[in-house]
Amino acid sequence: MAVEGGMKCVKYLVFIFNFIFWVCGVALIAIGIYAQVALNEALAVSSASASSTPIAILVLGIIIFFISFFGCCGAWKESYCMATTFAVLLSIIFLVEIAAAITGYVFKDKVRSVLEDGLWDAMQKYGEDEPATAAVDELQRDFACCGVNNYTDWATIERFRFNNTVPRSCCRVNTTSCNVRPSPATVYEKGCLQSIEAWMKKNILIVAAVALGIAFFEILGIIFACCLMKGIRSGYEVM
Repeated sequence: MAVEGGMKCVKYLVFIFNFIFWVCGVALIAIGIYAQVALNEALAVSSASASSTPIAILVLGIIIFFISFFGCCGAWKESYCMATTFAVLLSIIFLVEIAAAITGYVFKDKVRSVLEDGLWDAMQKYGEDEPATAAVDELQRDFACCGVNNYTDWATIERFRFNNTVPRSCCRVNTTSCNVRPSPATVYEKGCLQSIEAWMKKNILIVAAVALGIAFFEILGIIFACCLMKGIRSGYEVM
């Protein structure tokens, strides 16, 4: 038996909110892809745990995308089973997001440490490991940085200390001898760790705003799904 009266309104609200979840899922997928592409070089020189973060966001977006589609069908068909499944899955996702946010806050300093260690490790492999070399060069060009903390870090690498040089990707203007006897006038002075942190701080507000918006709609979706479940069950009892 179809839900009636005010529950019809709830039905359509659940449908609308699921459409919004679908859009949120698309937004998370976009953020995951953007983070993966924008930080590709930094992630390439980091550990697997750090590089998995954009993938986790991407996977979460895909999950929300499909669950919201499932919820739309449940609301439209007035299926108690589908509405219940949607409410349970959405509650689990909400709890996972809360746990992930808490974990991210607790281990935020460790993320910096992992990134720093990864940068130093890539510098040690520079010139000997082709993927690491390419990742460091692209990172330094894209973020206009040199070394981990500053350009003098390259002097700790024996082959660069011996020649008093830095990689040419550090050069402000790429000329034949721009990397010889480096100085702030010829190479980027700022380190890549500082540049990446600045990029993250600049974009964290966007990520936080999207996350809060998604969490708000998830709570409303759970509430309305529970109301719809109650209405459907009442309809069955009357029938």
